[in-house]
Amino acid sequence: MGRHLENPATSCITGMRRTLLTVVLIFFLAGCAVPPGGTAGLGPAATPTDLFLVTAPANATPTLTPFQPFSAAQTPTLGPLATATLFPGGFTPTFDAQALLPTAAATEQSFYAPPYAPKPFPVLTDNQTVTFLLLGSDVRPGQTYFRTDTIIVAAVRPSSGQVTLISIPRDLYVYIPTVGMDRVNTAYEYGQLHEYPGGGAALLKATLLYNLGIRIDHLAIVDFTVFTRIVNTLGGVDVPVYCSYTDWHLIDPSYDPNNVNNWSLYTVGPGIVHMDGDLALWYARSREMSSDFDRGRRSQEVLRALYARALKTDAIDKIPQLYNDFSSSVITDLKLNDLLQLAPLALHLNNANIRSYYIGRNDVTAWMTPGGASVQLPNGPVIQSMLQQALSPSPRAAQDTALTIEIRNGTSNPAWDALAAERLNYAGYNTRLAPADRKSYANSLLYDLSATPDLTRATALLSVLGLPSSAFVTSPNSANVNYVLIVGADYKPCFNPNGLAP
Repeated sequence: MGRHLENPATSCITGMRRTLLTVVLIFFLAGCAVPPGGTAGLGPAATPTDLFLVTAPANATPTLTPFQPFSAAQTPTLGPLATATLFPGGFTPTFDAQALLPTAAATEQSFYAPPYAPKPFPVLTDNQTVTFLLLGSDVRPGQTYFRTDTIIVAAVRPSSGQVTLISIPRDLYVYIPTVGMDRVNTAYEYGQLHEYPGGGAALLKATLLYNLGIRIDHLAIVDFTVFTRIVNTLGGVDVPVYCSYTDWHLIDPSYDPNNVNNWSLYTVGPGIVHMDGDLALWYARSREMSSDFDRGRRSQEVLRALYARALKTDAIDKIPQLYNDFSSSVITDLKLNDLLQLAPLALHLNNANIRSYYIGRNDVTAWMTPGGASVQLPNGPVIQSMLQQALSPSPRAAQDTALTIEIRNGTSNPAWDALAAERLNYAGYNTRLAPADRKSYANSLLYDLSATPDLTRATALLSVLGLPSSAFVTSPNSANVNYVLIVGADYKPCFNPNGLAP
């Protein structure tokens, strides 16, 4: 084919790790079932769909642009508004939040650090947060020494139902206690090799506490074969692919990955793409034509899509079955009783509290070690500021939390309304879908239905959506939604979610 491929077997395996933690997310969030009387997925054409793939609202300081309302002659007619509630039937689950919390907050570590080691981060996790370290590796049965190339922290604040996902790049160059400076993905392996007290898990926990100030309460390592099985068991997953993505794909999972002729370029999106286990694995793991940072973004897309899938199924009843079916492939300190205790929390959550954060390209500096290894040097102050925000209670205002934005697809592009909803979800706004009166809108329009328009908020919404100020229309209405967005042909669905969460 005349193209360069890294060792295909290595690429096929190491790349898969990025998605493996999804199984653990299913384990401790799969309790999210559709509330009694509720509706999952797209309902009848006349009924809007409540979307719950939501993160906390953006905390940016908007730059006001000149407000240019339409004249009476220019203002398009807004069609009728459908009605819906976030939790039809008044479903209000309860749970014991305090039972999930650690007994004490983490304290500074007391072990010796050599002069060349960076100063330890202050502890950023408090005793109101329980943390899960989700790791992906190509560990095989009986294998003791391996690296953890997928590292995502899930921090849960039970009292407020807030969940934060933090992606950590595998090549982050950190101080590993008792070992020295190396990539963060080697800490677990060193702990096993050197028989660190508590093994690899304990050393990796110590490494993250020292370098990032994150206390880890629970840990899980997932084998990649579990991911494809669980996605297929769930009947596949609908992934909102808002940026078109192309990479090399093994033509059939049964083909030999070492034969370059068994690979071809494959493209997905933009749109809602239904993926089986193999395709979802490819989408989250591929990096030959992108980067590890971009792979981190796509891995969280798949995580969030799997959570949405769990919302559409009676997943809480399947937790014991899932645990029995897949626990042999998961290395974890979580027992079935722990997962069952977490299930009510998942029912209590709505996805408006899932926030996505990343240690990204702008937070590190590429560097080559004297030994020739390419690593990422962390920018300590920048990363610390981001993590303080990620691990603190969401500062979103109550009025913003209560906002609902109805989205209508005014184009012939399938699912562009859902992609716009996903974009707003990352920024923390509740959304729902409803049909547009026609499919021929050239321009996108954001209607403010309130009696007194909030121009600052409108500017923030337009910024999130990438729309000009001319898209803003005031149309006072007593409807049960605050805004109506009509997606027009000018809408560009691709966006960068990094920085949208507060």
